[in-house]
Amino acid sequence: MTTMSRPPADPSTPPPGTKEALRKWLLLGLQDSKGSHQGPGGVLASKEKPHSWWRVMCLTGVDYFSTLGYQPAIAALAAGVISPLATLVLVAVTLLGALPVYRRVAEESHRGEGSIAMLERLLPRWGGKLFVLVLLGFAATDFLITMTLSAADATAHLVQNPFVPGWMQGQNLIITLVLLGLLAAVFLRGFKEAIGVAVALVAIYLGLNVIVVASSIFEVLARPAAIGDWWTALSTSHGNPLMAVGIALIVFPKLALGLSGFETGVAVMPQIRGYGSDTEEHPTGRIQGARRLLTTAAVIMSCFLITTSFTTVVLIPEQEFQAGGQANGRALAFLAHEYLGSGFGTVYDISTIAILWFAGASAMAGLLNLVPRYLPRYGMAPEWARAVRPLVLVFTLIGFLVTYLFNADVDAQGGAYATGVLVLMTSAAIAVTLSARRHQQHKRTLGFGIIAVVFIYTTVANIFERPEGIRIATFFIAGIVLISLLSRILRSFELHATHVRLDAKALEFITANDTGPIGIIAHEPLRMSAADYREKLDSAMAVSHLPEDYPAIFLEVTVDDSSDFETALEVRGHYRHGYSVLEVHGPVVPNTIASVLLHIRDVTGLMPHIYFRWTEGNPVINLLKFLFLGEGEIAPVTREVLRQAEPEVTRRPWVHVG
Repeated sequence: MTTMSRPPADPSTPPPGTKEALRKWLLLGLQDSKGSHQGPGGVLASKEKPHSWWRVMCLTGVDYFSTLGYQPAIAALAAGVISPLATLVLVAVTLLGALPVYRRVAEESHRGEGSIAMLERLLPRWGGKLFVLVLLGFAATDFLITMTLSAADATAHLVQNPFVPGWMQGQNLIITLVLLGLLAAVFLRGFKEAIGVAVALVAIYLGLNVIVVASSIFEVLARPAAIGDWWTALSTSHGNPLMAVGIALIVFPKLALGLSGFETGVAVMPQIRGYGSDTEEHPTGRIQGARRLLTTAAVIMSCFLITTSFTTVVLIPEQEFQAGGQANGRALAFLAHEYLGSGFGTVYDISTIAILWFAGASAMAGLLNLVPRYLPRYGMAPEWARAVRPLVLVFTLIGFLVTYLFNADVDAQGGAYATGVLVLMTSAAIAVTLSARRHQQHKRTLGFGIIAVVFIYTTVANIFERPEGIRIATFFIAGIVLISLLSRILRSFELHATHVRLDAKALEFITANDTGPIGIIAHEPLRMSAADYREKLDSAMAVSHLPEDYPAIFLEVTVDDSSDFETALEVRGHYRHGYSVLEVHGPVVPNTIASVLLHIRDVTGLMPHIYFRWTEGNPVINLLKFLFLGEGEIAPVTREVLRQAEPEVTRRPWVHVG
């Protein structure tokens, strides 16, 4: 039997330095331009095996279902005795509003891009890009606050357990930071497939919650006086029942945390197993599986929200929901300890801590898929943003800052979390309304429009009620927009083409002259008369002293959408007025020209020469035109792009300006 071993290292090769080794470790996976990442909320690699929809539901459920850890307590604190009625409104909005919207999103965004991608397609160019950046700011708010709020609530369950040592009491901030650090350590090491863990956690957690809810309902039924006290408090505080219902309609936005999880539900769609007949363009089975996932999760969560909102306000004294109270951020855990004993309560605490911590993992994975999916493609992120580990460090540091600013307080972070969730859901409702209108589906347009109005009201009411949410969202938005625009400027001299392809006629033009340099004349596509071509050719001949019969080729770049960054270039050849013309569409003229020149060099083995005329106008204005309109100072920028793309002078296409 033979064995294979690694060949001995070359003793003459110096070991990599600490700095280089650290850089290599941080940028592991940089070649993954799609930003794919395994784990909750991650995008499936093509070689991974998809799963049944109910297993994937558990993957998104670690985020959605884990809100039971803090939602009933936050609802009771926000709405008081009216919490059950406000929760009924919330459930109606969930089943009649959010669910139909995201079932439509699943149909139109089956690759897991979510509602942001729908709006990106509906709102092109710079306006669409900036709108997406704003939505990414709210999405970052949603996911980052999910991490920090979940870790803070996990800490609340830990420190209030009766078996926890006394020295841990009052150390919520430190413990929450440790949990976030452990979360980062998992991702820095490499997050493996986690559906099996998610299924186990969700099954155990929901099973324990069923026991807690059932025992709580039994206690409520056994104590009719408690129900009477609640009804008396409700009628005394809010007058007649109709008035109470009206107030419930007003205060239900405070309970918006119970709407989380839908965006994650569509993000994990690529992991759902479809039918054998599914295609990438029409994955019918995957879409139906996603709809079952969304519907089942919404129904399960609605049942829990209704029952827990009632039992918590009836059985738990109001003061226990306040800061420092035993039910603050952990109402169901309070009931588990109170009516099922410390042993069962401790098991429930462990389960809650585990799923809340895992919800943070889901949110982190969502960020790691969301940011690389958009920003590098826009040219609005540094190159290292394609790698997982640097992003993990950035998001963790931001999570530390948010936790410190909110002092690991679950209630204080509720407003920011709800703001992020509601803005994403509002954007989804608007996206499906515009989509239905585009497809001339008038009844659906009206229905989705009404839902969009409800979400707009809910979002605005939540912002006015808890303005800290919009403040932190504004911070994220400003940071993303500023960094994105700065990155776009710094990356302006890179090649943008993902590939260059020449059609048969274009290939014929560039291979006609196989003896000397290939002369190419840059020409404006709007000047297409015979005199225009003749004038440009005469100018190039005067500058370079080309012979009269030189087979020059004109190159015309048409700017379609200057906000695009990574694009495929299709070069087509045409005869116009007896001249050979190459036509190509691209986002930026100089970068497109540079990409075509380098491709011609590689295809023919000959060095192309490009001939320009100086651009008229103010240099500063021309620079701004280049950055935002894709035009401007063409000749010097083309040379700079070529210089950065090809360091070796002898292999760099020549630029002539006259």
